[in-house]
Amino acid sequence: MGSDPQKTILFEQTPVPQAVLRMSIPTILSSLVMVLYNLADTYFVGMLNNPIENSAVTLAAPVLLAFNAVNNLFGVGSSSMMSRALGSKDHDAVRRSSAFGFYCALISGVLFSLGCTVFQGPLLALLGTDGDTLPATGAYLRWTVSCGAAPAILNVVLAYLLRAEGASLHASAGTMSGCVLNMLLDPIFILPWGFNLGAAGAGLATFLSNCAACLYFFILLYVRRGKTFVCIRPSMFRLDRRIAGQVCGVGIPAAIQNLLNVTGMTVLNNFTSVYGPGAVAAMGIAQKTAMIPMYIALGLSQGITPLISYNYAARNPRRMKDVLFFSEKLALSFLGIMTVGYYVGAYGLIGLFMDNPEIVACGGRLLRGLCLAQPFLCVDFMAVGVFQACGMGRKALVFAILRKIVLEIPALVLLNRLWPLYGLAYAQPAAEVVLAAAAVCVLARMFRSPEFQEPQRRT
Repeated sequence: MGSDPQKTILFEQTPVPQAVLRMSIPTILSSLVMVLYNLADTYFVGMLNNPIENSAVTLAAPVLLAFNAVNNLFGVGSSSMMSRALGSKDHDAVRRSSAFGFYCALISGVLFSLGCTVFQGPLLALLGTDGDTLPATGAYLRWTVSCGAAPAILNVVLAYLLRAEGASLHASAGTMSGCVLNMLLDPIFILPWGFNLGAAGAGLATFLSNCAACLYFFILLYVRRGKTFVCIRPSMFRLDRRIAGQVCGVGIPAAIQNLLNVTGMTVLNNFTSVYGPGAVAAMGIAQKTAMIPMYIALGLSQGITPLISYNYAARNPRRMKDVLFFSEKLALSFLGIMTVGYYVGAYGLIGLFMDNPEIVACGGRLLRGLCLAQPFLCVDFMAVGVFQACGMGRKALVFAILRKIVLEIPALVLLNRLWPLYGLAYAQPAAEVVLAAAAVCVLARMFRSPEFQEPQRRT
C-alpha cells in the first residue's frame, strides 16, 4: 500500500531546480490564492465603506491566526515525521504519523470551537473590541470559529500530509478550491445587493469554503486509496509514544511560534485600536497587503520542506543543502524586487481596498514600513523550515521566542512611543534584520557539523 516509485525519483533523482519548482510552484500558487482569499474579506467588507465592519475582520484575525498553532502542531509535526520516515523507508511510521496528525487535528478543532464559544465575552474584550466593533466582530467569529474551526484546521492539516509525500499539486488544489469558492461567495453574502450581512457574511463564506475544501480532500483520499501513504483510517490512530514524541517534538515548537504570532498581533491591534477604527482598518489593510510577498516566501519554504526532510533522513546532506541554497537565492531575488515595488506603490495599493483618503494616507505610510521586513523574513522562514524538517524543534522555538518576545513586542512598545502609530509598522523589520543575521550564523555553524557532511563515498 502506498508504494509509488515516482515519489522516490522526485526526492532522490530529479535535478534540484526541477524538484524545488515542482514542489514549490503549487504551494506558492496555493499561498497566493490564500492571500487573495484573505484579502477578499477585506476588499468586499471595505466596499461597504464602513470602518467598523472592516475593523471587525482585523480584530478577529488573531483568533484565526491561532488556528495555525493547531495546524503547525499536527500539520508541520506530522508532515516532518512522514517525510523523514519516507527517507528512512519506514512506511508504517509514515501511515501512523498521518493518522495521528489527522485525528488530533479533528479533536483540537472541536475543542477550539467549544472553548471560543463558551468564553466569547472575555475573548472579544481581549481582542480589543469596544462598543462599536463588538457586535460585528462577534458575528464574524460565530461563523469562522464557533462553527468553522474544525473544517478550517483539517483543510490545512490534510494539505500538509499530502505535501509530505510529494503530492504538492493535490495538496494545493484542495486548498485553492476552498479559497476560490470563498472569493465567489464573499460578495454574495457581504454586499447590499446580496444578503447584506457585512462582516458576518465574510465569516459565513469562509465557513462554507473550508467545508468544501475538506470534502475535496476526503474524496481525493478515497480515490487514491492504495496509492498514498496518507491514512485516516481510525484503526491506524494510536497514541504511540514514538510517533507522538517525534510529531510533537517538531509540532509543539511550531505551535508555540504561532501562538507567539497571535500574541504579537493582539498587542499590535491593541496599540492600534487606541487611535480609532480608521487606524485599525488602515493597519489591517496594510498588513494583509504585505502578506502577499510573505506568503510567497512561506509557500516556497513549505514546498521544499519535504525535500529537506527526506534527504536529511536519507543521509544525503549535499542534495539537502543544494535545495536550500537554490531556494534562498530564488526567494531573495524576488522579494527584493517586491519590496521596492511595495514601497513605491504603497498608497495606490491601499487605495484598491477602501475609498477613504484618510485611511489611504495612513495605510500607505504603514505599508511602507511593513514591506521592509520581507527580504529578511525570507531568510528566517528558510532557517526555521530547515530546523522543522530535520526534527530540530528546539532551534525553531528559540527563533520564535527571539522574534516576538525578545525583539518585536519590545520594539512595538518603544517605536510607538517614539513615533505614535506609524512606528508600529517598523517593529517587524527591526526584529527581522536581527533574526536574519542570526539565521545565517546558526545555519553556517550547523552545516559544518559532522552530521551534515557528505560521506566520503556514496553509491
